[in-house]
Amino acid sequence: MGWWFKLVLWQRVLGALLLGVAVGLAFRSFGGTVVVDGVTHYPGAEFVTIWIKPFGTAFVQLIKMLVVPLVFTTLVTGITSMGHPSKLGTIGVRAFLLYVFTTLVAVSIGLFFGSIFKPGSGVDFTDVAPNVLAGKAPSMTERLINIIPANPVHALANGDMLAIIFFALLLGVAILMVGKKAKPVEDFFKASVEIMFKITHWVMEVAPYGVFALITWVTATKGVETFSSVLMLALALYLGCITHMLVMYGGLIKFVLRLPLIRFFRGILDAQVVAYSTSTSAGTLPVTIACVQDNLGIKPVVAGSVLPLGATINMDGTSLYLGLLALFAANAFGLDVTMADYALIAMTATLASIGTASIPSASLFMLAIVLPVIGVSPEQIALMVGFILPFDRPLDMMRTMTNVTGDAAVATAVAKWEGELDEEVYRTVAKV
Repeated sequence: MGWWFKLVLWQRVLGALLLGVAVGLAFRSFGGTVVVDGVTHYPGAEFVTIWIKPFGTAFVQLIKMLVVPLVFTTLVTGITSMGHPSKLGTIGVRAFLLYVFTTLVAVSIGLFFGSIFKPGSGVDFTDVAPNVLAGKAPSMTERLINIIPANPVHALANGDMLAIIFFALLLGVAILMVGKKAKPVEDFFKASVEIMFKITHWVMEVAPYGVFALITWVTATKGVETFSSVLMLALALYLGCITHMLVMYGGLIKFVLRLPLIRFFRGILDAQVVAYSTSTSAGTLPVTIACVQDNLGIKPVVAGSVLPLGATINMDGTSLYLGLLALFAANAFGLDVTMADYALIAMTATLASIGTASIPSASLFMLAIVLPVIGVSPEQIALMVGFILPFDRPLDMMRTMTNVTGDAAVATAVAKWEGELDEEVYRTVAKV
């Protein structure tokens, strides 16, 4: 097995992913099918769910375990390494504006591909059970107020990312302002970051096994026919996300920053593959931070502040998906969409995506915000959710990979502009 460990991590993860697809399909076929009360069951898939999926769940739990302590410590350390609070303003403003701009571009690309592929045309909702969304999305005012944690310890315990970011920012600035007396606290957080990175590298080594278990389970339970009923939607999403990554992020890296594009994508391959297999950009954050620092030469002052912000507010993949779903709904329900509607969808999806990461089933809540602007009723939204939800996992995988790629691209841009990018490391990245 020595050859296996000589492979670069992303190659091991990609190999595990492909093997998981093959093994999952084999298990799905094994044992045939059993029909109970009109519902088809796959004994092989049920075996995978019981005996293989738990290893994937354990891997996801491991990376989730790292998220809060790593985000908190890297943010505090990133701010204290700035030297002066004023630098926080330029980094934060640049990152926020760039995230909003890329999100607007993403939803526009989604609308473009939606107009070409026309997802939803001919879809029959006759046998679809409505899936009503419980609760409602908080208003923008509520979101802004909730950024301030009433209890920081409670926010840390519950993984409330916006509140954690807010408190970490305050703590970091306070350490800077106090100066020498706070040096022991600053050193404590620097040591904590090093410890968390060591644990992160350990967890990354088990990534291939976790990815194998997750993909085996997804393939065994869903099968290749997962995309059959939403083929046009899936094609449009995958092509849209690939286009966004190459044109938006690739253009930013190659033409705006004038950095080698292939080096960028090689440097973040580990994060992309983990994001694709786990479908969680927040959960992938430890891997993303490690990738941009080790492979792209982005210094902690930017990696520790821009990436946690991106994992919270950057929803390029989801925004692109919302543009597609808006046209899916229009085609499925026979609604006319004007140019004014296109503009409304783009603006609503962009605004709705900001700060939704801590809301359960964020994408579904965003559907309830975006679709009414083109006249889709709550009952029709419930039908759409019921139709798409069973097929959403493979679509979510691509959306998450796009989000993580965007986080890394924006971090690279901010680091370059702020003089916090080690270009020697960036340009020599990468065994492949």
